[in-house]
Amino acid sequence: MPTRYDDRIRFIDAEEIMEVDFSNLTLDSSADVNRFYDRIEERIAATEETKWFFLVNYSHMRIDNSAWFAFSRRGKELNLAHSQGSVRFDTSEETRRQIERAAQTEAFDPNLFADRDGAIARIRQLPSQRLRKINHTPTFTRDDVVRRVKFWEDTVIMEVDFSNLALHHSGDVHLFYDYLEEAIKASDRKWFFLVNYENCEIYPEAWVSFAARGKALNIAASLGSVRFSPGSETEEDIRLRAESQNFRPNIRNSRDEALERIEELRAEILASIKARGK
Repeated sequence: MPTRYDDRIRFIDAEEIMEVDFSNLTLDSSADVNRFYDRIEERIAATEETKWFFLVNYSHMRIDNSAWFAFSRRGKELNLAHSQGSVRFDTSEETRRQIERAAQTEAFDPNLFADRDGAIARIRQLPSQRLRKINHTPTFTRDDVVRRVKFWEDTVIMEVDFSNLALHHSGDVHLFYDYLEEAIKASDRKWFFLVNYENCEIYPEAWVSFAARGKALNIAASLGSVRFSPGSETEEDIRLRAESQNFRPNIRNSRDEALERIEELRAEILASIKARGK
């Protein structure tokens, strides 16, 4: 679905460039940042090309202090996953003076320019990585996935164990979620999701498909999802994406705490049903 950010994201296919326009934009919150980066990821995924040169216009952009962490983290993840070279430009007079001073001291940063033409000229000097074959063969097997999924009929809980697992790319994500979807469809019902993220590592190349598949599965089949022991890196990513994708992260420190939260969700559902029946 198009968003207000779409006009600020465009692709120049002939030169393998994705251009992002932050000019004259104020990002007031972490949620604003996450919504923008979510849309960039979605637009990249729609191209079916994984690698692009990034051309970024920062002219007169403003970021609230509360949004800086999200902006830095999401930008780093996007670059690691999809950039084959990033060049930025800023047409403000302050940037022009900064570049002139840096050039005089031979400390010039070739990836920061005072105009768009200079930035594009720099990109044209960078080598393309698209000729390199991208291998998305799963790094684990379907049997490995099956062992990590349990259905507890008496409590209507599907428990998913991502602990000590690395999701390297979309191939890993699709293998895991294909099985989850098949198993839930066979059960012919919705479930509470109990998810263990302890020591799970989700690589930047996997995050777009992981977020999309997880969101779709939650909408289609979850009565409520609770996560536990995610570890600092994955936890931060989940919390950031929850801000822009309108879901409650429901992250707890242990399995017991997560189960307690599921019982709270169950009680909320029952209370809602009872209220509607009055």
